[in-house]
Amino acid sequence: MTLTAKTRLEEILKTYPFLVEFLVAFNPKFEKLRHPLLRKTLGRVASLGQVAAMGDVPVAQLLSAVAAEVKRVAGETLAVDGGGGAEPLAARDARLEVLKDIIRDLHRGESLDVLKKRFADLVRDVAPGEIAEMEQRLIEEGMPETEVKRLCDVHVKVFEESLQAEAPLAVEEGHPLHTLAAENRELEKLIAAALPLVASPARDPAAIGPLLDRLQEVEKHYLKKENQLFPLLEARGVSGPSKVMWAIHDDVRRDLKSLRQALAAGRTADAAEVGERVLRVMSDMIYKEEKILFPMSLEALDATDWARVKKGEKEVGYAWVKPAGEWPPRTAEASPTATSIKGEKAGVRIPLETGSMTAEEVNLVLTRLPVDISLVDETDTVVYYSATPDRIFPRSPGVIGRKVQNCHPSKSLEAVNRILQAFKTGTRDVAEFWIETGGRFIHIRYFALRDGQRRYRGCLEVSQDVTDIRRLKGEKRLLD
Repeated sequence: MTLTAKTRLEEILKTYPFLVEFLVAFNPKFEKLRHPLLRKTLGRVASLGQVAAMGDVPVAQLLSAVAAEVKRVAGETLAVDGGGGAEPLAARDARLEVLKDIIRDLHRGESLDVLKKRFADLVRDVAPGEIAEMEQRLIEEGMPETEVKRLCDVHVKVFEESLQAEAPLAVEEGHPLHTLAAENRELEKLIAAALPLVASPARDPAAIGPLLDRLQEVEKHYLKKENQLFPLLEARGVSGPSKVMWAIHDDVRRDLKSLRQALAAGRTADAAEVGERVLRVMSDMIYKEEKILFPMSLEALDATDWARVKKGEKEVGYAWVKPAGEWPPRTAEASPTATSIKGEKAGVRIPLETGSMTAEEVNLVLTRLPVDISLVDETDTVVYYSATPDRIFPRSPGVIGRKVQNCHPSKSLEAVNRILQAFKTGTRDVAEFWIETGGRFIHIRYFALRDGQRRYRGCLEVSQDVTDIRRLKGEKRLLD
């Protein structure tokens, strides 16, 4: 075996398992390699060059040290190529510039075939994380998110052959990515069943409705990404891909609604056009998830992050499948936002403006009110939401600590910022909206929170399903 910067961690540890303890002793930053699940997941995609970068050590030094330890313990001599395999930061930046130039030329109308050849000539073995980083840098440099989204399908095709070479994800049953992938397999079956029906809606109109109901469950799949994966990636400085994907989610939501409307109105031609488009977009999203988002997430997040994802996904729910197996291992750290209120803290009374309550009583009150509550502090950070049994808009622990702007799709961002700015400047104290969704009438209100000196301290969002309230007539006595 020849050790290079591209040698997979999984390959070397499978052959020489004693290297786990050696690496941990070699550099404290490798302590996470003790975790067996992380070795199974990260090891599949991480190279020794990436491990060296994680430990902030020269790759040649790491390769030489590993070879020496193998010689000492196993008596085997490994060749070391510390030259061509290493990829310093400058080389990576140069490659990212090449990727960005290709996409800029695509934006300017250059031929897809020409750009694919240019990519093949100049850049090989592009990693999913590099595509994500390229998207983010383009957004940071001023290319509108809408334009990156418009080009997303095309630039994935440019890198398609390289992405196809990526090894399939190998994660344990019950791992959040295993569950998302299982949902994708079911979605593929639904798309295959729906394609002939939407192409000719008049053929079997009775079958389309139930099939659309099942397709609509993709909402849970997308919500898990938006509420679970995206916040943790943002915390690692990766925000570009999540913004682009969220915008595509909203396209799917819009088109599924339009498809229902076209079918209800008997507009079969419109239904066929919208139906074929939305099914194609959903199918393309599966590819983007499994070739870009999932590998990138596996590389960026650690075992504690995945435990948080798992905790929150139960609140959102599952599309078509239930997770298989128990996960995470009991040694994984639980989400700090999910700790229960118990012991002495539960009994300490908190003085309020009128009376007092214990922390337990506060939690009971807020989770029994017939409204959804979310609290954003003065820095626009989400610090609380009420985990009521039947929330109108699903939330999960992943949103805690997230900027509220990142909790909304790009199309809503201008309105959100306008409300917050008006609250901060004191030009208004309340903003309210009402919408109809799923046959229910939802009243949404935002309240500016101010202290005794009228200083802005945050924003309270209150959402209430008032469908049944609007139907009330006459009166009903308490004891009736």
